[in-house]
Formats: sequence, C-alpha cells, structure tokens
Amino acid sequence: MATKHQEMQRLIRYYKDETKKAEVNMHEVAQFAVSKGWPPPKPVSAMDRLAKEFSQAAREEIRHDKKTGKPYRANHAIATGYGAAQLTLWIDIDEAPRKPMLKSLVQRREQMVGDGLQLTLDAMHWNSIHPSDEPINLPLDLTDDVQWRLNAPEDDAKAS
Repeated sequence: MATKHQEMQRLIRYYKDETKKAEVNMHEVAQFAVSKGWPPPKPVSAMDRLAKEFSQAAREEIRHDKKTGKPYRANHAIATGYGAAQLTLWIDIDEAPRKPMLKSLVQRREQMVGDGLQLTLDAMHWNSIHPSDEPINLPLDLTDDVQWRLNAPEDDAKAS
C-alpha cells in the first residue's frame, strides 16, 4: 500500500505529464490535485500557527559575541520524542547547560551529514545519466569554506 507521500509523488508526476512542465510550482500542483479530488488539509489552528511563528522568531534571533563581535544564534532547537509524539523544545545558548546544548548542536550536525549524503547521491545519479557531460563534483569538506566566511570582512560575511 502506498504512503500518502508516495501518492502525492504520483500526482506530481501526473501533473507534469498532463502539463508538459519540467519546472513545477507546487501551488499549481496543489490546485490541480484538488481539482482531481485530492482532499485539501484541514486548516492549521491559530495556536499551531502562532507557535510556528514563535519558533521562526526564535530561530532568527541573532546576538553578537561581546569578545569577537561575531554573530551567533541565540536560540537552539532540540527535537525530542519520535513520530507523532515528536516535540521541539527551545533553549537559549547563553543559559543552556552543556548537555542540551551538545544535543542541539549534534542534531544540527546530523542534519548536515544527511544533506551531504543526499547531495552526494543526487550528484552521483546525475553524473551516471549524463556520462558525456562534465561530472558535477562537490567537495563535502567544508572546513576551508567555513574558515573563509569566518574570516571574511564584515560586508562579505553579511552578503553570504
């Protein structure tokens, strides 16, 4: 039995076949889906929407280190639980004990590893189906990139 997302993926493919579009706008796909009988989701509650806005505000809060003047994220998320019971808690970096701060940073690093793995798999696939084109090779060692941005002049750092 197909999952909901697999059914959605099929509908995206159907939309692309019907419209002959290679680049798709998901709002148009959603309209197409509803026109084909796909039930629209229930509206988000006011409290869920407000909580999401507070999470976004927390994520965006930047402070500057008093010694270096460098910016840092003030608030850090910690995912707890699994599946439907998953909850995100927020901690302030200036107040957080080591254990929850370490957990938050490790979770963010794991997201980067997952992104790096998927980027590699995607590039490998593209390269394999385009053997006559120059391969796309993206190094995953970001050490130099981070150091360059860390040491970039202030105007360059803001542009990135």
